[in-house]
Amino acid sequence: MTSDRTRRGKSTEVHGIFQKIAGYYDRMNFVMTLGRHEKWCREVAARVAPAPGGQLLDLATGTGVIALEAARRYPTVTVTGADFSEEMLRRAKAKPGAGAVRWQHADAAVLPFGDESFDGITEGYLLRNVEDLHGVLREQHRVLKPGGRLVILETCPPSGLVKPVVKWGMRVIVPLLGQVVARDRKSYSYLESSTRAFASPQGIAGVLRGLGFKDIGWRKRFFGTNVILWATKAG
Repeated sequence: MTSDRTRRGKSTEVHGIFQKIAGYYDRMNFVMTLGRHEKWCREVAARVAPAPGGQLLDLATGTGVIALEAARRYPTVTVTGADFSEEMLRRAKAKPGAGAVRWQHADAAVLPFGDESFDGITEGYLLRNVEDLHGVLREQHRVLKPGGRLVILETCPPSGLVKPVVKWGMRVIVPLLGQVVARDRKSYSYLESSTRAFASPQGIAGVLRGLGFKDIGWRKRFFGTNVILWATKAG
């Protein structure tokens, strides 16, 4: 069993990494996905489809790519972008259109929102960085209204025939890009290793099903290294 001290240690480490990489986060996402990242964020925003006039929560909002797209797409919806990195939020708030989003500092493990507060939840690259996957998804289930949709953008461990090649590429190329583009090999070595060690879409789907979500599905992207998952909270 993981101790509270270990959980706090990992949380502090991850927080430090995202504080550090905030300045080049968008640039690295563009380079690592060959420009596909923003397209995936638009797909996430399109799939969540909150009720008109409703409330949408974008967790692990980072520099706000999904939240800003959701605010543009759903002008009658109140969009809240939440992240535990103050520096990520600072950069999100400086982007064009940021005034249309409510930005909030929040820990995904203990969300500062009431039960059934949101008509939809989106998130990007959150789950691989948390210690308690079940607990974080349980919190999302708690604050989501019955019938509300959860849409997740995540990295995905390689599988199938291309697994050896993709695994090698991730282990070698991602830290190298971190060194060349961001001059930060260490942080991107962590992000690469957390991707390879993370749960499969089937594993995440199993957790969602156990929590009371239904209509669960997913689509892999970019040689199976990224995945978009969706689920609806049962009424």
